[in-house]
Amino acid sequence: MAEKTTQRTLWGSKIGFLLAAVGSAIGLGNIWRFSYMSYQYGGGAFLVPYFVALVLAGIPLMILEYALGHREQAAAPLAFARIRPGAEWLGWWLPTMALFGIMLYYAVIIAWCVNYLFYSINLSWGNDPGGFFFKHFLQVSDSPFHLGGIRIPIASATFFVWFLCWIICYREVNHGIERACTIFMPLLFVLTLVLVGWTLTLNGAMDAVRNVYLKPDWSKINFITHPEARQVWIAAFGQIFFTLSLGFGIMITYASYLPRRTDIVGNALWTAIINCVYSFIAGFAVFGIVGFMAHARGVPLGEVIKSGPGLAFVVYPAAIRELPFGQSLFGFMFFLVLIMAGLSSGISLVEAFTCAVTDKFNWSRKKVVTAICMLGFLGSLVFTTRAGILILDIVDHYLTNYGLVLGGILECILVGWVLKAREVRRHVNSSGGMRLNFLWDVCVRYLTPAVLIAVWGNAFIRELRQAYGGYSTDQLVLFGVDWILLSLAIGVAFTFYPWDPRKLRRTHVPAEDALLT
Repeated sequence: MAEKTTQRTLWGSKIGFLLAAVGSAIGLGNIWRFSYMSYQYGGGAFLVPYFVALVLAGIPLMILEYALGHREQAAAPLAFARIRPGAEWLGWWLPTMALFGIMLYYAVIIAWCVNYLFYSINLSWGNDPGGFFFKHFLQVSDSPFHLGGIRIPIASATFFVWFLCWIICYREVNHGIERACTIFMPLLFVLTLVLVGWTLTLNGAMDAVRNVYLKPDWSKINFITHPEARQVWIAAFGQIFFTLSLGFGIMITYASYLPRRTDIVGNALWTAIINCVYSFIAGFAVFGIVGFMAHARGVPLGEVIKSGPGLAFVVYPAAIRELPFGQSLFGFMFFLVLIMAGLSSGISLVEAFTCAVTDKFNWSRKKVVTAICMLGFLGSLVFTTRAGILILDIVDHYLTNYGLVLGGILECILVGWVLKAREVRRHVNSSGGMRLNFLWDVCVRYLTPAVLIAVWGNAFIRELRQAYGGYSTDQLVLFGVDWILLSLAIGVAFTFYPWDPRKLRRTHVPAEDALLT
């Protein structure tokens, strides 16, 4: 097979790359999942296992993915195939699971935010935000098997979300994703700070922050005297893994657009730290508004705080309605923040699969993005039905607790043991910037996979003890297990097209040998 040369666009600047990477990492979970976990797992004490997880798992795996993408100048399938041809299927499975699993329902959640952005103008949810969300807006059916028809307002907003993804990803990364993130991310940071500042002025807000969010309950994390605290540590490692967009193939793809001379370790540290700091800062807004609501109603904080969509679409709207002034403006800003956080993550899910396809088949990027967004919208329609939130709940549980974690474990084994961690470390140290030592090898080969195996095993054991969410076995298998297997089958199907990964050569556009600054 003759050598094939293709051109690869570079990021326009270091800040553009960092904003895109941080945009991928910062998503809806940073706002509603981290805060609830802090409440559930000891307030300020949760920051200890969270920081340990960041150091032992998050940053090492982030460096691994950045180094692999940069070393091979390729998305996950080509990068893994160059390590060992038989591993190409893993490189396809990760972005396939991310796009045709997570992005299909993630786009619908962003669409909910789009709908609520307009609802916030007139506070359309009224005095019963819970009833409005579940009965009027979603019109939830009684079973995942009873689809009940498509909700047109949600489907229309979902089309708009996929249209935005298409517009942004249609052009090369330095003109599309990079430019979009240089607008989205600074605006997201500013609006978040405004929300935090506004929230902390409300009655009861500072009490919730001081007495719950920042007050540590050390017994919740002391697994020596409280064996049940092991669950807190496992949850912290799981949160770090998911919040940094690890195991999606995204960071491998983004790093493949970096020039030869670049600070891989520094970029990984900045990405991880900014993401985690954002989660911590956003927590002030969440606890502040929940504290205000609890104070206004004269009830304990535990009676009003919720996790996931319930926090954003029930608790927040209820609290917004009780604000003394600026209700519509506060609501508009909050849902705009959610849209930007979600969209910056969504475009990275599209890009990871797009890059994988163009790497192997050398098809037109514009045609690939167009086809992906069209198929993505059609696939998302099942989540716009009246059973959509139930199917979403099952799919999200299985993909994040089993599929992505397993992918991360296999990724560590492939890079740490087959390619050899020391080879990756040599590449990182020769690329410029901060250097790695042998401790990184230890993390990638032993600590990080061990932690991920513990997370995976803990989730599996809990599943054996009690079926997730009270769903039937048929429902969990069809929408959970089968969804993972389907994404795996799609990924494996791409490996049947013959190619020689070692004969693919990249030329940079523009050529760039200096350290990206």
